[in-house]
Amino acid sequence: MNKLKLKRLIYRVQHDYLTLNNIVIAAAVLIAMSWAWGSIESMQKNYELQRTIENKRQQVEIEKLQVSLLEYESKYYQSEEYQELTLRQRTGKGLPGEKQLITQSFEDAAAAEKPTPNTVRTDSNFQQWMNFLFGGNSRRR
Repeated sequence: MNKLKLKRLIYRVQHDYLTLNNIVIAAAVLIAMSWAWGSIESMQKNYELQRTIENKRQQVEIEKLQVSLLEYESKYYQSEEYQELTLRQRTGKGLPGEKQLITQSFEDAAAAEKPTPNTVRTDSNFQQWMNFLFGGNSRRR
């Protein structure tokens, strides 16, 4: 009985589903899918190549800007103004009538603001939090 059902199933599949029209449609679907897949792959490759080209163009522009900057720096270093400023800076001398302004360096200012070891806080951690949250530190100063 099983063989009979199997033979009927095979006959039905061959005559109902494996017709020439169905085979042609299946082949057309496979060709369309492979064409679509190939198109997507080529678009992806073109996108990656375009990004690579754009990165290279940006690198070229950056290099051009760096070259022009170095040319300007070279011209500046060869100028009399730079040479005079460098000479005055190294020798510590100025032109007649110029006054030198001496300021405190950043490191000296930071060292002056550091708390000394004698100013150790004796408040508990809880008290420090309360002072922080409710403004107790502002009253001390």
